[in-house]
Amino acid sequence: MKRLLPIALVGLALVSQPAHAQELEETGRETLACLTAASRHERVPRSVLLILLYVEGGRLGSTVRNDNGTFDLGPMQVNSSHVPEIARRWHTTPARAWRALRDNPCANIEAGSHILTDALRETHGDLWQAVAYYHSHTPRFGRAYLQRVWSVTHDLMRTASMEKGS
Repeated sequence: MKRLLPIALVGLALVSQPAHAQELEETGRETLACLTAASRHERVPRSVLLILLYVEGGRLGSTVRNDNGTFDLGPMQVNSSHVPEIARRWHTTPARAWRALRDNPCANIEAGSHILTDALRETHGDLWQAVAYYHSHTPRFGRAYLQRVWSVTHDLMRTASMEKGS
């Protein structure tokens, strides 16, 4: 019941604000298109990218300072330690790459999918170890992140199963 209340409140807000609902729907379509393009380009499962996007919980325009002095940027919380390599890959300056990662949803998702692809290469195709590496190469942080990913995946699958049954 506690989980249904936030959904109900969002539903009420959407019904009372049709223009806002349309904007959310358009944003959702754009995000799905970005996820699909990144998935195809990097050959990583779109569902995994979607779950990482959900788990990371970043927002467009966000810059979150980490304890180690780095920053996490945008929806997929791409760590600023990747900015120099991303700038080289995109043939741009680090400052422009930073802004794109922070402010452009498709650029952020593309970079996140590339980071996951690099992690897949590093782990010789071990998807779950690559997911842990997406977050951190420090084993205890990677394990905790992977547990969170598994928990979210399980919750989403259970919710989908319940919706399918109703």
